[in-house]
Amino acid sequence: MKTKRKKCEKTREKRKNRETSRPQAMGKRLGKKPIAFLLRKLRPTKRAHSPPQPISGRPSPIDTSAEATIPGSGGAAAAKGIKKKAGQRLWMRFDRAGQSEILECDKSVIIKRAAIPARDLRILGPVFSQSSNILAREKAIVVNLEYIRAIVTAEEILILDPLCQEVLPFIDQLRQHVPLKPTIRADDRENQGTDAPSQAERELPFEFQVLEIALEVVCSSLGSSVTDLERDAYPVLDELAKNVSTKNLERVRSLKSILTRLFARVQKVRDEIEHLLDDNEDMSDLYLTRKQIQNQQFEALMASVTSNSIVPAGANIGRLNSNRYQRSVSIATSVYSDNDVEDLEMLLEAYFMQLDGIRNRILSVREYIDDTEDYVNIQLDNQRNELIQLQLILTMASFAISLSMLICGAFSMNIKVSLYNTTNLFGPFVGGTLVGCFVIFLIILAYARWNKLLDP
Repeated sequence: MKTKRKKCEKTREKRKNRETSRPQAMGKRLGKKPIAFLLRKLRPTKRAHSPPQPISGRPSPIDTSAEATIPGSGGAAAAKGIKKKAGQRLWMRFDRAGQSEILECDKSVIIKRAAIPARDLRILGPVFSQSSNILAREKAIVVNLEYIRAIVTAEEILILDPLCQEVLPFIDQLRQHVPLKPTIRADDRENQGTDAPSQAERELPFEFQVLEIALEVVCSSLGSSVTDLERDAYPVLDELAKNVSTKNLERVRSLKSILTRLFARVQKVRDEIEHLLDDNEDMSDLYLTRKQIQNQQFEALMASVTSNSIVPAGANIGRLNSNRYQRSVSIATSVYSDNDVEDLEMLLEAYFMQLDGIRNRILSVREYIDDTEDYVNIQLDNQRNELIQLQLILTMASFAISLSMLICGAFSMNIKVSLYNTTNLFGPFVGGTLVGCFVIFLIILAYARWNKLLDP
């Protein structure tokens, strides 16, 4: 037993000596002390942990510093600033008081703020950028007209991608027309009586004025595009009518492609306005201010009813007041419903006629292109007919010459003929053959003109 224990202790000592000898040998090879090597090997490494950044639910405004705006410093600014969350986009908010700000927020914030479904934001996305839509919701209007993509409420408008060059004219027009006069609330409307509808008749609601500005900007943009098209198209078409060349044909082809795209853009906006004009219910749903006023009136009415039910002594007075209030609410609602739909209809009809005029201008350019193409085709057909006539004349001449070749071939055979022994016959024979071929050619030509195969 003792010998076994001694053997075990010896093996343990050998293992310890081996473990200590390995780092010493490595340290000697590297020229360093083994203790320092072990201390460095066993020293724990410290990692710098960045403190967690607080996440705020509010959308952060855009950094308008110099680093964010200078094109060459985008990487440095991105490295210094906080990383942008996925799905965030730029929005500009305009309220009816004229205050504006640029926000950077995601879809959830816009959905909560405007009270619209998530599918409406897909309409404002890049997939439907070429479509035109004006959708009425309970508390907002989703506008997608050309490059103007916005969400309009009764108090504010949210514009998507406000820094685009195409959207800047729309923003300038909003700044010129905003702020608007404050709307009349339900309590003030009740105190003013019949003066409130007259003031409402004089002014369009905020959402209608925003819609009018958007349609005006879109129509002016389309009109300027058509003007540029007309300025470029007519000289090119006149040049093509004078000289049919590959260069002129290529220019006309590019003009036709531009015209087709422009006509599709005008047609989409026109069809959307026509769709709204055909449905009075959709037009009434676009009046967000009326819905807001009706909700305020209903809330005030419910508050008065509950207060009258609490006080039993004034039940008759409260009932009279509530009946009077309901009568005023119904009168105001009926007045607003009829007049506002009529005002919106007049507004949409004005821009519908303007778009119809732009569409007619595009159609006139298309008709001019078609007329020029028909004229060019007539010219080409005329040239083709001239070439066919020339080919027919050459064919008749070759037929006459082939007759003379036939005669020459017949006399070139190795057959004894008495004419071979006649002297001074070659010249008259060749001359007579040529004259005969020419006479045959004239006869065939006269026959072709007599049958109107050739122009006289």
